[in-house]
Amino acid sequence: MGVSFVRISTLSAMVSASVVAVLSLPAHALPNDGVDLAIDAQSGTEIIVTGKIDGYRTEKTSSATKTNTPLIDVPQAITVLTREQIDDQAIRSVADLVRYVPGLSAGQGEGNRDQITLRGNNSTADFFVDGLRDDVQYFRGFYNVDRVEVLKGPNATIFGRGGGGGVFNRVTKGPIIGTNSAVGEITGDTFGSWAATGDVNLDLGGAAFRLNSFYEELDSHRDFYEGARYAVNPVIGTELAGGIKLQLGYERVGDTRVTDRGVPSFAGRPLAGFRDTFFGVPGVNSTPFEANVVRARIEAPLTDHLTVNGQLLYGDYNKSYANAFPATAVTVNTLGVRELVVEAYFDLTQRENFIAQGNAEWRASTGGIDHVVLFGGEYTRQDSGNERRNGFFNPAAQLTAANRRRMVALSDPFVIPSFTFIAGRDGDANRHTRSELSQGSVYLQDQISIGDHVDVIAGVRYDRLDLVVNNLFTRERFQRSDDLWSPRFGLVLKPIVNASLYGSYTRSYLPQSGDQFLSLTPALTALVPERFDNYEIGVKWDVTPALQTTLAIYQLDRTNTRATGPRPGEIVPTGSQRSKGVEFGLTGNLTKRWQTSLGYAYTEAEITSTTAAARQGQQVAQVPRHQFSLWNRYQLLDRLGVGVGLYHQADQFTTISNDVTLPAYTRLDLALFVKLTDRIDAQINVENVTNTTYFPVAHNDFNISTGAPTNARFTLRARF
Repeated sequence: MGVSFVRISTLSAMVSASVVAVLSLPAHALPNDGVDLAIDAQSGTEIIVTGKIDGYRTEKTSSATKTNTPLIDVPQAITVLTREQIDDQAIRSVADLVRYVPGLSAGQGEGNRDQITLRGNNSTADFFVDGLRDDVQYFRGFYNVDRVEVLKGPNATIFGRGGGGGVFNRVTKGPIIGTNSAVGEITGDTFGSWAATGDVNLDLGGAAFRLNSFYEELDSHRDFYEGARYAVNPVIGTELAGGIKLQLGYERVGDTRVTDRGVPSFAGRPLAGFRDTFFGVPGVNSTPFEANVVRARIEAPLTDHLTVNGQLLYGDYNKSYANAFPATAVTVNTLGVRELVVEAYFDLTQRENFIAQGNAEWRASTGGIDHVVLFGGEYTRQDSGNERRNGFFNPAAQLTAANRRRMVALSDPFVIPSFTFIAGRDGDANRHTRSELSQGSVYLQDQISIGDHVDVIAGVRYDRLDLVVNNLFTRERFQRSDDLWSPRFGLVLKPIVNASLYGSYTRSYLPQSGDQFLSLTPALTALVPERFDNYEIGVKWDVTPALQTTLAIYQLDRTNTRATGPRPGEIVPTGSQRSKGVEFGLTGNLTKRWQTSLGYAYTEAEITSTTAAARQGQQVAQVPRHQFSLWNRYQLLDRLGVGVGLYHQADQFTTISNDVTLPAYTRLDLALFVKLTDRIDAQINVENVTNTTYFPVAHNDFNISTGAPTNARFTLRARF
């Protein structure tokens, strides 16, 4: 039925042994060569402290506990990718970034959004910005990001509902007092895509203003693929008397691109020989997105031991996507002709989010025991409107399920017969809803230090969620309320100052209405929430102040769960599932000139109960058993550096049906870094050097993305 923890422990020991030679390094500080704006600015005063970045290594986080805590003291696996690593690898998307996060894999997201699977748990909503929920379905950029933190396992005590497998948190750049600086970047690749990015920080005397912006034209190896996106993020901050810090920012994001759902399957594998073929309709398959977001933050020390902070977010989001796509695998008819069924639909979502969050942090010592006590609360209001208009191939006939599907001969280019998107209740499977979600939360956490060698973290969160969904076709109103208690407990033992052993237990919940809360039925209102229970042990070792290694072993149980079915739009009950695995990471400087990021994950995720839609022992979708990533940057000369990246992913199933397999693959990347002047850098990143044919992600059994052939990205970066 699966590997035991004994086998996992043996595997973890083998992983540890394989890097003993690397870890046997002297414990002394290693300076970092490649210094960027974020590091230069440390001489100034950053308005909201988010932790110091030093190359690929980050020492502290405020995301995991909402207090500024060294990573070595957090009883939880956390992977951090810094701004410098993101730049060195020319990472442009969430799908690119997750390759270097052990235990995390990307999904296709129907070609219109980011989607991830973390420790066997799929989500479109477990995304955050500076600790505030960012759950709208769209493609996220990194133009204004200081670093990305991926926190593994249930995180409800800190982040609230969901987060069953973990959360993906982007930490943004803040204004810096006392510094005037600017960074400009131009980049382009051999497919024809290009982008321009700017980062300007102005000292205003007791205040500072920072502006990050970018514009990008999209292109790829796929036929008919194109698009453009942009974003602008001005932020102003000041520090008042008494150490009070204020920050106010606005972000506008626009993104319009072709909706591309890849290729269909054939005989249990991705269809071969059609890597570049577009299985949609040019001019129809499109997904425009627009967002306007305001964020505010205040931080105030009331006494030497008590600090309070608060954040507000208001976001207005508009998105639609239209797509025609394969709805079955390719089959061979009696005449020997390969054919497949196609469908089409249009989806429109409008959403307003309001989030208010406040925290009080109290530091005290009682009887030789140190406490960092956190008490906080959060209120979230989410109002959404969603409409689905299905495509019908004969609009003059009855608008039935059969009218939504057509059998089409396989060809290149692929041609889909004309259809019409028809709105209204008469169209089969059409939808038009308004949903209102309100969530009130309170949480309490205590970080206890007993001497220099023992830390304990204990916390609990209470969430009250009220969801109302109105069916605008039938005028039916569905409602559910959930009272959720989410505890966490962790024990950290530090035999030496630069190493820790930990064990932890965490729990999270997700109400039964999907992670976007757009629909509700009488059946769903009666189901108890999905529950996630994570048991984890691990080791963290700062080999040197510039090099950290981590090892985590976990078991994550999910109950009352559902999953994506083999057919488009299908959600099936799966009862319960269990994920077990080992995650290993090594990040930082091996020598003064050598930076590395190494990750390995062994993940076994399977169904542990039998339902009508899933059998016990079936593998969870899009969870490769083995993942390995390695990135190295070596500075050959003061002005010349090279980079080498290697990524391996074992085979995986596209859905819970286990009928279609994405084959294993290994990809090799290379990079060259040249310092043209003291202020101007150039770099070349060559991806998939060996021109490997691979299929990295899927959405279901019939929509599978193709990996890009060999391509190069050129970047010119100037600092002023």
